[in-house]
Amino acid sequence: MKNKKRLTLAIVYAILIALSIIWLFPIAWVVLTSFRGEGTAYVNYFMPKTFTLANYAKLFSNTSFPFAQWFMNTAIVAVATTIVSTFITVAVAYVLSRLKFKFRNGYLKLALVLNMFPGFMSMIAIYFILKALNLTQTLFALVLVYSAGAALGFYIVKGFFDTIPYSLDESAMIDGATRKDVFFKITLPLSKPIIVYTALTAFIGPWIDFIFARVILGDATSKYTVAIGLFNMIERDTINEWFKSFAAGSVLIAIPITLLFMYMQKYYVEGITGGSVK
Repeated sequence: MKNKKRLTLAIVYAILIALSIIWLFPIAWVVLTSFRGEGTAYVNYFMPKTFTLANYAKLFSNTSFPFAQWFMNTAIVAVATTIVSTFITVAVAYVLSRLKFKFRNGYLKLALVLNMFPGFMSMIAIYFILKALNLTQTLFALVLVYSAGAALGFYIVKGFFDTIPYSLDESAMIDGATRKDVFFKITLPLSKPIIVYTALTAFIGPWIDFIFARVILGDATSKYTVAIGLFNMIERDTINEWFKSFAAGSVLIAIPITLLFMYMQKYYVEGITGGSVK
């Protein structure tokens, strides 16, 4: 039995190591490409022959692709979206978890059905609505679009709130606390993991979204996010010149998101497991 268990563990670890290598290979390739000093977009080797920081410097010194402006635009949109989306999601989830009202079950079913459809199906309608309001080609429009659908992502947060005993709310209200006091002074302090999870998912969205940003911003180059800007770097006419800088930009984008995940990993895992299990 011991030999069988050892063999099973050896096979499992071998598979995990192989999967880790497959997962890490493209990441390592992008990082190494960002430091490659020779060649163009396509080379037939993995390890660069020369290393340089010129690819990173080019991102901030060339005016053809103002990466610094795009990075700042994305950061502004991401922070604003995180604040608004987190508040909306947490508020809706708390109401649906704690309050009983007419059409509550109907709304839960409707939200579940709507979540089955991808967001880009509403892209054309959203664009014409924003155009009628003269909001296209603005960063405010992106914040509005990213935050508007936040309420539909309440299911995991609601599941987390369901795990908090309702007797805590009742005890507080017996002592004279209002619903507002219960929400801000009792529920929120106990919900740090799910709030971190909600904030992180909202923060990541603007960094990786391309479709909505491209449609809404159009040809307003100065308002581009990093997703659109980096995509423009690897078009047919510019890919050979800008591919290494494109890789450098990808690394720079990954840094703030990776650091946040590393710092908030504990709360992130507690939030997603606590909400999804319920």
